[in-house]
Amino acid sequence: MLDVLCVGHASYDIAMAVPHHPGTNEKMVADSMQLSGGGPAANAAVCVTRLGGKSGFCGYLSHDLFGESHLVELAREGVDTSLIVRGDYPSPVSQILAKPDGNRSVVNFKADSPFLAADAISMSKSPTVILFDGHEPLISERLCHWAKNHGVITILDAGSLHQGTRHLAGEVDYLIASEKFARQFSGTDDLQSALQLMTEKSACAVITSGENGLIWSRRGVNGNMDAFIVNTIDTTGAGDAFHGAFAFGLSQEMAWEPLLRYASAAGALTCTSLGARAALPNAHQVEQLLSTT
Repeated sequence: MLDVLCVGHASYDIAMAVPHHPGTNEKMVADSMQLSGGGPAANAAVCVTRLGGKSGFCGYLSHDLFGESHLVELAREGVDTSLIVRGDYPSPVSQILAKPDGNRSVVNFKADSPFLAADAISMSKSPTVILFDGHEPLISERLCHWAKNHGVITILDAGSLHQGTRHLAGEVDYLIASEKFARQFSGTDDLQSALQLMTEKSACAVITSGENGLIWSRRGVNGNMDAFIVNTIDTTGAGDAFHGAFAFGLSQEMAWEPLLRYASAAGALTCTSLGARAALPNAHQVEQLLSTT
């Protein structure tokens, strides 16, 4: 049995640390480079296994070099790969430029790969939690309905507003959104107002704001939580770690505020080194941060 099944996007990440954002026609030398698999749902699945849980990933990987490398990496991390759909469309690739202040620029390549069909897999797993990132809307809608019929908890990682997140926002048990999604969804920069609108879609909603912490509403009770203070190198993957840890914590029946703190610690630790996948923390690192702050 899986603690968490993560459904959505897998890419291959090429992350480089650069001294500044390159200008027009500028050539520069990167200070360091990290090559690894990536993508919100795929990273969340790896985060769960590093925290001591059992996870699976459902999404698309090509038979190309990037897809083969990513498949091997996921298996090595202990992620169940039996629900991955393979094909000949190119694997998505992301080029990430990490700046000295911890911010980054990302260029994604997805070609014309179609969404996975709703019936692309036969659901043979029994997860406690399913985490969606919205990037595979057809199969996610079907699995979300399946989850409701089987008593499985559902979570949406709403990074931005698009076809998948727009629909799933009103279907999942937990709506966990970035500031970007909250503003796009609500049409306002007032995050408290955005949160209130989000609770009309889901009884449990959270808006994460990076170094500014998070705000939440759960069954009529509202709150906020400060972010952990860390030495930020690269923020890539912080949200993926938060969602993976949040999903795993739910599967372990953590109480609400300790759950948010646990997920926040995982997200913060991911900011302390280059790249997303390589920076995802393990259980010891998270417990150490929680015990010293």
